[in-house]
Amino acid sequence: MTLRFEKDRMKKLILIVVAAGLSISSHAQNVGLSFSYFIPKNGYVSTPISPFSIRGLGVNLTRHIALETGASLYRMSGLSMKDLPLSSKEPFVGPNFTIFVPGEIVFELKGSKVEFDIKAGGFAFYGFSQKLNYGNIDRAIRELEGWAVANSQLEFKNKPGFGYHAGVELTVYVTSQLGVSIETNYLVGQSKLPLTGSYTGGSASLETKSVNYADAKIDFTGLEFSIGLIFNSGGGGKPKRRR
Repeated sequence: MTLRFEKDRMKKLILIVVAAGLSISSHAQNVGLSFSYFIPKNGYVSTPISPFSIRGLGVNLTRHIALETGASLYRMSGLSMKDLPLSSKEPFVGPNFTIFVPGEIVFELKGSKVEFDIKAGGFAFYGFSQKLNYGNIDRAIRELEGWAVANSQLEFKNKPGFGYHAGVELTVYVTSQLGVSIETNYLVGQSKLPLTGSYTGGSASLETKSVNYADAKIDFTGLEFSIGLIFNSGGGGKPKRRR
């Protein structure tokens, strides 16, 4: 029931993101195509899911300061965990689908054909169809206990996460209707993922131990990299960022 509920909720969020993007694009007359990758700490590189990425939406407060938001859907291959007795340089969570929603203030340095942005803010994220990587978890248990074999049976409570980020974006306008953007952000975030259950293992003989890692968290720390093309179908002025 939980898995079906999460799938239904993910479908609703995707429809909201797509509808918002189509609505805004129809007013701004800008179309964008980009690919974003997330390189997590002690994890596996994510896979972008296009076209479910709408970023750079917002308002200009002044000529050089803007507020922006958006949403991206990632296919996370693997994320690490922290605040639990197990340690590893391999991920304990994944694969999953993750919705990522930033909110940021942007300082814009604009030229005739080049724009350089400095941005910082916070973000929220939530992982759907969450899975544990039992292979990496069992290896970490063997190292912790000094056992030859280990097998775990764990349950978790999936919760939303939050964090902060900072980064830069460089946009070069090849023509008045075409721009190329490159963006890099450093993200620091976490979400609670309490683990309960047990594991069985040993060397000469087997024993079972209970697990209650109430403080366990997903570590959403890493580097986000994006590259994209921006098209202006209106033919008037510089195109705005749409990713």
